[in-house]
Amino acid sequence: MLLRVIKRELQIAFRSGAEIINPLWFFLIVITLFPLGVGPEPQLLARIAPGIVWVAALLSSLLALERLFRDDFMDGSLEQLLLLPTPLAITVLGKVVAHWLITGLPLLLLSPLAALLLSLDFASWRAMALTLLLGTPTLSFLGAIGVALTVGLRRGGVLLSLLVLPLAIPVLIFASAAIDAAGQGLAIDGYLAILGAMMIGSATLAPFATAAALRISLH
Repeated sequence: MLLRVIKRELQIAFRSGAEIINPLWFFLIVITLFPLGVGPEPQLLARIAPGIVWVAALLSSLLALERLFRDDFMDGSLEQLLLLPTPLAITVLGKVVAHWLITGLPLLLLSPLAALLLSLDFASWRAMALTLLLGTPTLSFLGAIGVALTVGLRRGGVLLSLLVLPLAIPVLIFASAAIDAAGQGLAIDGYLAILGAMMIGSATLAPFATAAALRISLH
């Protein structure tokens, strides 16, 4: 059932290509404009790169979050999901994994280009790729809870941002610190362990919290 949900979500997303391209385009625009705005000095770019990369990743993730349950809510299929014998948490897990494959994985694939634009060395790029691999799934799982709470509201995008951003700040802090430490030649295992724990914890708890939030929003 989980694989069927993931496959269905991917097929729907690829039918409307703009849903995939917009977050990636936003990420690339932010990464490209910062070197133009602050100047091409490699030392300066390398120093501010961790914050740039992760703020861009966080905002591009938020840009794509709203559609996570929106289409199902609009056509009424979200209410049908509550009636299926399959646990709603499994369906939520499939939808969040598909969301990450569409929005988080492409950011990871674009990380070499981002490292080139921001004058990062190999160690910093490696740290950036690892933090994106561990951190972006956490953003998707945490964001799903906020989307579930606001799915029935008109113009819920602002409220969604207010709900999700405080939860995402620890990911932003530790991921940026890991990239910064790698650039200075320091060990980043501790930062990666914390990001991995956040990912496992959110993957374990968020589907159940999201399912409960959906039931609250639809009743």
